[in-house]
Amino acid sequence: MVADVLRWISILIIAFAAGNLIKKIKMPAILGWLIVGMIFGPHAVGLLPQKVLEASWYKTIIMWMQCSFGVMLGSELIWKKLKSSGKALIITTLTQSLGTFVTVSLVFGIVFYFTNIPVFLAFVFGGIALATAPALSIVKEFNAKGPVTDTLLPMTILDDVVGISVFFTVNSIVARMVSGGSIPIYMIPVMIFLPVVIGAIVGFPIGLLLNKCHSKITTLAVVLLGITITMTSGYLINRYLFSSIALNYMLMGVSFSAVFSNMVTEEQLAKINHHFSPVLAVSLLAAIVDLGSPLDYHLILGAGLYTFIYIVARAFGKYFGARTGAKITNLPKTVCNYLGLTLLPHSGVSLVFTGIICSTLAGSQMLVQIVQGTIAAAAIINEFIAVIAAKKGFELAGEIVL
Repeated sequence: MVADVLRWISILIIAFAAGNLIKKIKMPAILGWLIVGMIFGPHAVGLLPQKVLEASWYKTIIMWMQCSFGVMLGSELIWKKLKSSGKALIITTLTQSLGTFVTVSLVFGIVFYFTNIPVFLAFVFGGIALATAPALSIVKEFNAKGPVTDTLLPMTILDDVVGISVFFTVNSIVARMVSGGSIPIYMIPVMIFLPVVIGAIVGFPIGLLLNKCHSKITTLAVVLLGITITMTSGYLINRYLFSSIALNYMLMGVSFSAVFSNMVTEEQLAKINHHFSPVLAVSLLAAIVDLGSPLDYHLILGAGLYTFIYIVARAFGKYFGARTGAKITNLPKTVCNYLGLTLLPHSGVSLVFTGIICSTLAGSQMLVQIVQGTIAAAAIINEFIAVIAAKKGFELAGEIVL
């Protein structure tokens, strides 16, 4: 076990270095992490073999990391910000998010119908496609300012809410379908809401404690304690009370973080996020390497058609969904024309979603391979295309000066 742990840590260090190299060519670091995971996984070099991926110590760490990663998303769900976002922003978020879900699901539904693949898998692709990494790094790097930027920033928060809600609903329904109906219909809302309840119950007392913390060490210790309690509670409840379903630890982390984030001041939350950022960075790194490890690069090379369809359908849904919402709500012309381009970058969350749905589909290796191969290839190819498109969108909107 010690040797396995050391090998895993070594791979994380290599992945970190690869991510930094990728960043030098203006690409997201997660691409480097994903590639390193694939290279050292069981289908290539094998330094991280299947026995390690299935080991209890490894699964426990990854569950904690997933819960930790959820903290980042939950800290964006501030009620005051959501409330002040405005009707136009909410409508535009729904049109681009749900428009993407409908477009991708419809296109793949047709494709799978004629290729004798279960049509429900189309909704899986639709749910994953919602995950977006709005080009915030470009906003920061080039100090973008203007209507597109002003619309994009709060939309990031609302987009997470819609994406998480739709994906976990789809995941719950698919879980029941692939179980052959062994999961009762009433367990679907349990799968969605129980993680939220677990996180919220832990998040409330943690929020009270954080209001009394003033030092970096105590603040970070309280947050880490909350994550550990949340993960452990979820694990025990899942194992002894609801063993027939798989609860999601990232959603627990989202709920846990959302509760305490709304209980502290904006200034204090900024400090908490700053103190927590190194832990978040390691958690995200480990989660992405874990997602890359079981991926077979042969599948990626062979998933050309599905990958192409996925990238095009998702881009169509994002761009025209955003354009439609902006026109309906009379947002500025630049927002109508270019907001969709800034929403094209995919998200590390999409890879996390992929890992979750593949666990749900574990009983059908064929379906797992289709999802893994398609999304892994899309994550790599789309980032190169989408980052360039997003940057061009800001340029055309006149919001960055090169």
